[in-house]
Amino acid sequence: MADEMVLDTSALIEWPVSEISGSFIVPSQYSELERISPERLEMIESIGVIQAVPGGESMEEARKAAVGTGDMSGLSSVDMSLIALALEKSAVLVTDDYRMQNVASHIGIEWRSIRESGISEGWIWELRCVGCKSTQPSPELPNKHRAKFGDCPDCGSELKLRRA
Repeated sequence: MADEMVLDTSALIEWPVSEISGSFIVPSQYSELERISPERLEMIESIGVIQAVPGGESMEEARKAAVGTGDMSGLSSVDMSLIALALEKSAVLVTDDYRMQNVASHIGIEWRSIRESGISEGWIWELRCVGCKSTQPSPELPNKHRAKFGDCPDCGSELKLRRA
């Protein structure tokens, strides 16, 4: 198991502080923490987490993997940065997010869950129209609204993420 860890925001909130010290996070997690738990943010700032921004090459590799698995529709830009940072640092990605675990597994990143059991196998996802049943390509960029995948360009009905 790798010594270094990249922590998802849920780990920052739920883990004991002693487990968090010395781990990597991305700067954009501070705004998430401020919104969710300002008290926890103050504690996190004082314990020695390492802020890092992943480079372009690891971001591109993470992006390609997320598009390839079809998970991009359900990931945020923070999620993508954490995956890329874990890849770049050869670190363990600590998250309960199944989509992040799926992408991480796809590109060989070791992951560890926080409370959940985690994924047991990798899946490939596709965007499918609820109306005409057409399959649409995975978006190239993270989704700003996790549960909203847009409308079908063919018939205008809602798109849903389905296992391929």
